[in-house]
Amino acid sequence: MACAFLLFAVSFPIFGWPVAFSWLLILPIIAVYLVARLRTTVSPDGLEVRSTFSKRTLAWDDVKGFRFPKRSWARAELTDGTEVTLPAVSFVRLPEIAIASGGRITDPYASAAEAFAAKEAEEEEAAAEAEAESEVAENSQDQPEEKRP
Repeated sequence: MACAFLLFAVSFPIFGWPVAFSWLLILPIIAVYLVARLRTTVSPDGLEVRSTFSKRTLAWDDVKGFRFPKRSWARAELTDGTEVTLPAVSFVRLPEIAIASGGRITDPYASAAEAFAAKEAEEEEAAAEAEAESEVAENSQDQPEEKRP
């Protein structure tokens, strides 16, 4: 869609003065190439990283973790200390990567949800215990004390 809009935008100067601006047709062609070429494919076997002119396959055993710099694509930190840029991967895609990795990479969203659920369950249990204790205290106050001889 963005490539079509780019083609539409450059068509005005091209139709206005074709001799001077016909080179602008290269921009949408480059954009289509980049959109079709740049990608990271995640599979149970590993990651396939395709950049502008190269392709690299990373096994899950080679990936130590991920880094998410601001305003940039994710980077895979490898066990040998190098980093590989992962085109079109952002923090939002981390749950999908965690599922495909078979548990090698943890999902922070799932971890946070589990921690939140555990905290809620703990609070409910504490509230139930407090309520039970208050009922026991009320029952002991309502019953008269037995007289001793």
